Amino acid sequence: MREVPIKLGPLTLLLTVISICLTTLAILAFTTARADLRLAEKYAETVRSRYALEEKGQAFRQELSETDPADYGLSGWERDSNGVYHTVLTEGDLSLSIGFRPNGESGTELLQWQHTKNWTEDESIGQLWDGGF
Repeated sequence: MREVPIKLGPLTLLLTVISICLTTLAILAFTTARADLRLAEKYAETVRSRYALEEKGQAFRQELSETDPADYGLSGWERDSNGVYHTVLTEGDLSLSIGFRPNGESGTELLQWQHTKNWTEDESIGQLWDGGF
């Protein structure tokens, strides 16, 4: 009886390539999941700040409805040339701009309710092309 020798070279090479591919896919899956977690946490913090700002805004509207329109100037709210009073509420890097005007029928008329996010330009990456020639 004659024995046929088993050649392990191609099988070893195939298992090595499979192991490298699986390791690479595992690393990619882990880093993607970690990036998704960071993004979800950042979004959750933004939503928390926005809802806290909305809560402050609704409390301001409640205070506004309980204030006599003759006392608006005494409450520290700034008035522009159109007779519109403005105030800005902040929470973290978000701000809420509220504009209102006294109205004889309903007490106040809400003219502006605008969320903005304060940011500063990141200049740490140096001089980038501005698109001009």
